This record gives sequence, structure tokens and C-alpha cells, in this order.
Amino acid sequence: MSVVGFDLGFQSCYVAVARAGGIETVANEYSDRSTPACISFGPKNRSIGAAAKSQVISNAKNTLQGFKRFHGRAYTDPFVQAEKPGLAYELVELPTGSAGIKVVYLEEEKCFTTEQVTGMQLTKLKETAESALKKPVVDCVVAVPSFYTDAERRSVVDATQIAGLNCLRLINETTAVALAYGIYKQDLPAPEEKPRIVVFVDMGHSAYQVSVCAFNKGKLKVLATSFDPTLGGRKFDDVLVNYFVEEFGKKYKLEIKSKIRPLLRLAQECEKLKKLMSANASQLPLNIECFMNDIDVSGSMNRGHFEEMCDSLLSRIEPPLRSVLEQAKLKKKK
Repeated sequence: MSVVGFDLGFQSCYVAVARAGGIETVANEYSDRSTPACISFGPKNRSIGAAAKSQVISNAKNTLQGFKRFHGRAYTDPFVQAEKPGLAYELVELPTGSAGIKVVYLEEEKCFTTEQVTGMQLTKLKETAESALKKPVVDCVVAVPSFYTDAERRSVVDATQIAGLNCLRLINETTAVALAYGIYKQDLPAPEEKPRIVVFVDMGHSAYQVSVCAFNKGKLKVLATSFDPTLGGRKFDDVLVNYFVEEFGKKYKLEIKSKIRPLLRLAQECEKLKKLMSANASQLPLNIECFMNDIDVSGSMNRGHFEEMCDSLLSRIEPPLRSVLEQAKLKKKK
């Protein structure tokens, strides 16, 4: 029996299989180990993954990203309403009261549940797994954020059923990270010895999770977990986007906020700039050709200035760390 592991991230998804005496993260048809969590609906077909991501700007209103956040939530949920203005696609209230997504697909207006959309993504990931294993895949384990509620977890299980999968269990992402660390470690203390304590910090694209785990040979115990469900890489991207929206507005007299395509292009460039700054402290350029009204725009940013602008976000990193240390009754080494 082959059981496949799926990691459904906010931005990227991963597929893992057990083979050749170990766990292998499977590459997709582009020889990439990560598949974008993105689905695009067109007049003749539906694209999933990398093919969909290439249509984020050209087919903005029918290309879905970040749908993971709407699992198990009502349309009237304050979180859903707060996220709605930043979306290129349209959210609607379904007869059940939950949040649905409206798109034009095969030249018809259609509404999909979050479970259906995630089911489509899982169908694609299932194909990737079957291509690697050369046999049908049915049983799976799915990693979900540690802070997911019962309703959100049930919603993910429903999505696996839509994809024709049998979800044996959901595993918390914090536990999955700890397992990945401990499963190959040869130098862990013996069962009767004092365990090795390890803190795991997971800063994702949309959420921040921390866990403290105790390891002995063949044994893992999660001592504490903490999280900030809205602190992630996208918040840091937003800081850059807002800065350049203001700068380009003044410099080139452009009204960017209300125009979804230029905003999406700017967001893509800001994410690239953020990654470059992580490895480079000097002043770095941001240039976009034919940005709006055939105007080329240019700006720049350095890591020091960026960190100052992100001060309020960076201050949110420490509280979950303090929380797990208190829960696990641990003291920080000087």
C-alpha cells in the first residue's frame, strides 16, 4: 500500500512518497518539487499549478490563489470580509452560508466551493504522485496548519474526497516538520536518557508557527505549539507594495490601488525584491516596463530601510517563541 503525503501551502504545494528506504519529495512535469497553489479558468480549459500561475496577470479575475484561507469559513466571517478587498477574483455567499468563488469557465459563470477548488489542486497533485509511483494513488495524509479549527479540518478532508482520495489522517504542519527532522537522525538520545529539545520556527507565506519538541530514539513528543495565523511572507510583500504604490503615485502621478493588473505585477516584483534583499544589504533597483499607461517605472530599496518599515511585523515574531518556552517550562540559554 502506497500512502502519499500532501503539503497544501498558501503559495506552493508539495508531494512526498515513501520509497527506496526513505521519503522523497516528488518532482512535477516541470521537474520542480514545488507546485504553485494556483488554478486558472479559461474559455476552453482549466490550468493548475505552474501553467495557471503564468496567467495570474493576463486572466486575473479567473485565476485563483490563496484559496486555502477560506476553508471552513462562512462568507460573513470577519476574516473573509477583511481578505475580500485584496482579491483579484470574486467571493460570493453560497446557499450554505459559506464563502464561494465566482469565475467564468468555459464561457459560463460558475461558483465553486473552497473544497471543490482545493479538490482540483489535489487532483493535479495526485497525478504527480501517480506519475512518480507508476501506480494509482488512493490513500493520503495531508498537512494542515496547527491552528486549523475542526470546521477547517473537515473542509480539507471533504476536498480530498472530491479528488478521489482517502485521507487516512491530517497531520499538523508543526508535527510534520518535527518528524522530518527526527526520522533520519542517528544521534538521538536513547529512550531512557534525557530527551533532546528542539524548537522549530516555520514562517510561511501566510502564517507563522512555532513548536517545541522532545526527541529520543524512536520517539517524538510535541511539548508546545504557538502561532500567529496572519503573520507571513505576504505581509512583508504588502509593506513593499504599499511603499511603491505611494512612491509611484507621487513620482509618476499614477492611481495604482484601484487597478488590479498593475497591482499584481507590482506584487510579483516586490516578492522578487524581498528575496534579493535577504542576501544583499546594498541598494537594489525595482524596474517595471510599461507598468501603466505605457509608463516605465523605477524605484529602489535596501534591507535596512525595509526592516525599519517592517518593525511592527518583526515585533510579532518574539511573542509565539516566548509562549512555547513558557508552555514547555523551558528557559532560554544565555
